[in-house]
Amino acid sequence: MAQKQLLHLVLGGELSNIDDVEFKDLDQVEVVGLFPNYAAAHAAWKSKAQRTVDNAQMRYFIVHLHRLLDPATDATRQKE
Repeated sequence: MAQKQLLHLVLGGELSNIDDVEFKDLDQVEVVGLFPNYAAAHAAWKSKAQRTVDNAQMRYFIVHLHRLLDPATDATRQKE
């Protein structure tokens, strides 16, 4: 049986303040892509994060879209 698709979004940009999750300029937020599972999203996130390690205000995030689309899908039902 095929594994259920669990959509994840990877995005990032420069933050206004490193203690908060507020982007400095929303027009500059980079959408890295949509991924069918956490492993693929994590690989993309890690690649982007490593390229920007010298900029303390640059952050990339993984958004668990499947949890927003279907709140019943959570870590207790299916390990990511």
